[in-house]
Amino acid sequence: MTRWVLSASTAILLVIVVMPPQATAEDSLSAARDLYSAAEYESALQLLNRLRMGERPADQTRAIEQYRAFCLLALGRSADAEQAIAAVVTVEPMFRPSDAEVSPRVRSAFSEVRRKMWPSLVLQRYTTAKADYDRKDFAKAAEAFQLVLEMLADPLSGDPASSPQLADIRTLAGEFRELSLARTMPAPAAQPGSALQSVAPLSTASSPPPAVPRPGPPASAGPTRSVAAKPKPIFSAANAEVVPPSAIKQVLPVFPAQIGAAAQGLLEIVIDESGSVESVTMRVSVNPYYDGTALQAARSWKYHPATLKGEPVKYRKSIQVDVKR
Repeated sequence: MTRWVLSASTAILLVIVVMPPQATAEDSLSAARDLYSAAEYESALQLLNRLRMGERPADQTRAIEQYRAFCLLALGRSADAEQAIAAVVTVEPMFRPSDAEVSPRVRSAFSEVRRKMWPSLVLQRYTTAKADYDRKDFAKAAEAFQLVLEMLADPLSGDPASSPQLADIRTLAGEFRELSLARTMPAPAAQPGSALQSVAPLSTASSPPPAVPRPGPPASAGPTRSVAAKPKPIFSAANAEVVPPSAIKQVLPVFPAQIGAAAQGLLEIVIDESGSVESVTMRVSVNPYYDGTALQAARSWKYHPATLKGEPVKYRKSIQVDVKR
């Protein structure tokens, strides 16, 4: 009789051990939601506080802190609720509770915390994305830089012209995202002695594109006078709404070994609406004897032009030059 009792107890213990911890957490989270819906705020908060003690996936962490904030606000504990909201926004910056889910007062509390945290959150996410890039995790970096650009497009970021730091981050995030995406693609095989090219981030922020020219009023009668055409805007990776150009021909000449040492260089080109290179500048020298040859070659490059809403536009692009011997 004793042996049977021990065996049954052992079986029960085994069942408890092998239950998936994630499933248990999801069930507990669901129970906490039910308690919140039933206005059992203290009970829901106690359960959520126990859940937050362990390591959780990001989506579970966000949900736990989200409902903790809801309960704390319902209980009038505003300071604690603000800390819970900050935890939600840190995990998922673009999160906003839905109108159907909470009252306007709760949505207002979330909006206020996001507003206070926003500049530091943008910088934090950019730093994380740059660390991914430095580790050569280019797929993860591209996704992280995309999030930074989405955050900068949020009204909380304000007018880029009013915040030089955010304007710089916008430009750099766009350029690094472009470079990360380029490096996730299979690279063509390079011949010995050739120079390899890749997109590189600009070191300074680009100026916002000027307004698109609008037709002026009808000319009055009288002598005809020539009017200088307004310059067309030049876009860059900082303009998320623009589809960047894609290379048709982008090849640099072989670097002659006899001309000395080579550094990592940086070319900047402007591609016109036809996909031709309108101008080219060597921002960082590769080698004084090689730079002129590289500039001459770059003028003959050809691209599918950048487009804005399907229309070709001018585009400023930077090219990082790595010489391989």
